Amino acid sequence: MPLPFTDRRVLLTGAGGSIGASLAKEILAQKPDALLLLDHSEGSLHRLNLELGRVAAAGAARTILGDISDELLLAELLEQERPDFVLHAAAFKHVPLMETNVVAAVRNNALATNQLARLAAAFEVETFVMVSTDKAVQPHSVMGATKHVAELALLRWSNVRSSMRAVRLGNVFGSQGSVAPAFLQQIAAGGPVTVTHPEAARYFFSMQETVDLIAEVAGLEEAGGIFIPPDREPVRILDLAKRLIAEARSDHEISIAITGLRPGDKLSEQFVSSRESVAAALHGGLRRLSTPEPSPAEFDAALSALGESAEQRDAAGALECLCRLVPDYRPSETALGCRSTQESRSR
Repeated sequence: MPLPFTDRRVLLTGAGGSIGASLAKEILAQKPDALLLLDHSEGSLHRLNLELGRVAAAGAARTILGDISDELLLAELLEQERPDFVLHAAAFKHVPLMETNVVAAVRNNALATNQLARLAAAFEVETFVMVSTDKAVQPHSVMGATKHVAELALLRWSNVRSSMRAVRLGNVFGSQGSVAPAFLQQIAAGGPVTVTHPEAARYFFSMQETVDLIAEVAGLEEAGGIFIPPDREPVRILDLAKRLIAEARSDHEISIAITGLRPGDKLSEQFVSSRESVAAALHGGLRRLSTPEPSPAEFDAALSALGESAEQRDAAGALECLCRLVPDYRPSETALGCRSTQESRSR
């Protein structure tokens, strides 16, 4: 595995999350010159500080309590600290929750990422890597649509001085909100284990595999773009539930309940849309995508309209903007029923 972070300066967003914390440990193991750990959760940063206190190179790390939507904070960090890398792991990731919180998802996933990418380009950050998701492909969910807009933002601001990359991943074992820990909790409680659909299938990654893929994308000598991992087989969620139940060896039978797909859920995921093409494999089997994208002027105008809708807390307007930016996005009935503040006040 390449060691891109040795003697380099790194800004990591979403540092207190499960992927962020694992990335922080990997970066510190590579002995960076500095590691800036940004997160909006005081509790998560406190836990991360305690964990990193046992790491030999922890002295290179500095925790920063703040939000990626804080433009002045980001500009201050980029100007004063001059990171070589920005690793962007901060995002709202829970699909059903974002279906009923459209404006929050737009602000955090799409608008804040665009702002961070724009500032990174302005301060000539050498390499920007964002953790993206297979849910950004032909999305059914607000989360997926906003993450695809975030991907487009990186393509918009990537240039010869600042290479901006997104890596699409699937479900990560051990991450916050992952299905496996939820199943284990249900098994420990005696069941039932809830599965949305008997044919629902997802791509799964171990935490170490996830960290390695992000580091590999950061170390590529490629231009910016969207990258996907080597081919793998999806896993049926029902099969995973059965396996975990069998491994638990409970004294009593654990039942499985089929609950139905949730708003925004897809039966299966994919890494490449019908509108994208795949280039030849790169280091470690990574592949770079060719993705349709608007012109810079078109993208900026669309983001401005999206920002205005979010500022007015107009969920319906935000969804219309998302559909223009992501033509293959089809909002769920739940998302379409998410009232804006203005609409609520007028009733």
